[in-house]
Amino acid sequence: MFRTMLFAPANHERRVAKALRSEASAVILDLEDAVAESEKELARNKALKVLMAERLPKLYVRVNGLTTSWCRGDIDSLVREGLDGLVVPMIESAEQLFAVEWLVSSLERDRGLKVGSIDIMPIIESAKGFANLQVISRSLGRCKRLSFGAGDFTFDMGIQWTRDELELLPYRSKIVLASRAAGLESPIDTVWIDLEDSEGFELSAQRGRALGFQGKMCIHPDQVRVCKTAYSPTEVEISEAREVVERFTEAEKQGLASIRVKGRFVDYPIAYKARRILEESIFESKQN
Repeated sequence: MFRTMLFAPANHERRVAKALRSEASAVILDLEDAVAESEKELARNKALKVLMAERLPKLYVRVNGLTTSWCRGDIDSLVREGLDGLVVPMIESAEQLFAVEWLVSSLERDRGLKVGSIDIMPIIESAKGFANLQVISRSLGRCKRLSFGAGDFTFDMGIQWTRDELELLPYRSKIVLASRAAGLESPIDTVWIDLEDSEGFELSAQRGRALGFQGKMCIHPDQVRVCKTAYSPTEVEISEAREVVERFTEAEKQGLASIRVKGRFVDYPIAYKARRILEESIFESKQN
């Protein structure tokens, strides 16, 4: 379960070091948007050095897009021991994912790695990607989850990205729906780009959780704790879930499958949701 995936430009050693010391579920070394074209080769080499060093969080690398001249070199250089996954931007078709998976599998085999051991997480961030979302989500192979990139998407669509993000609601919902229909993990939500607006970031994270995302991509270490809190069950939610589970378990023993708890109707779907909240709280306590 990835509550927070923190980006750090791979060519910026201080930011990488700070990200690796954070509480993020995973760190994403960025070779793409956060790196100038003149620094692409340098960023790749520095990312490789980080992979070879000891580190605590899960370590992903966002490679350059498939249509660029750097993508093949990025993947060829970085598929090795120490890499947990690749984040692949601007995925617009199932064929693109097939190509990435074929290349990664070939490199794993050649280098003595277990085939399928390296995760691949595509970012859906264009109109064409959303148009092909159903096909993409059913063709993910080793990929466990999708992610949403609102920056490129709003640019591609000519959409104004506002603070309340209402314009993103239908597209976020589509990614969650497609993920569920394809039997994938819940997706990862987009970054929040206004670093001065911490309240806006918190509200964005809360919206993402309410819509069914499992976590959010972050671009600054200060966002990590806020995001982790927003995506974790509150003490009130845990307490209420525990009462629902306990009361429903007793009701089942008496042959009942619908009861009322503090005025709320509870049947199997509500009880299952309460159990999920308790499972999440156990996961969070183990992570801490």
